[in-house]
Amino acid sequence: MDPACEGRLGTVNKPASTINIQDPFFYQLRKEARTIHVYLMSGKRLTGILRRFDRYAIVLENHGQEQLVYKHAIASIAPASGIGSPDEERD
Repeated sequence: MDPACEGRLGTVNKPASTINIQDPFFYQLRKEARTIHVYLMSGKRLTGILRRFDRYAIVLENHGQEQLVYKHAIASIAPASGIGSPDEERD
């Protein structure tokens, strides 16, 4: 079988040196059910709780509504400020 076809047939052999930094970050955010800020490439900020994610997209929940956001549109993701954080203490 041609190695170039393997990925299209669903039998992908990942090199042992592949490091995935997204999954542990997303698993932790989902487990904690913390509010996060998702900054899009367009500059828009989305806020919500991470409910699901896969290789290509994440699902945010905000006010009972779920929103699918494709990862290629995301510039960055950060946990929202918690109670007692320096951002909250400003008057």
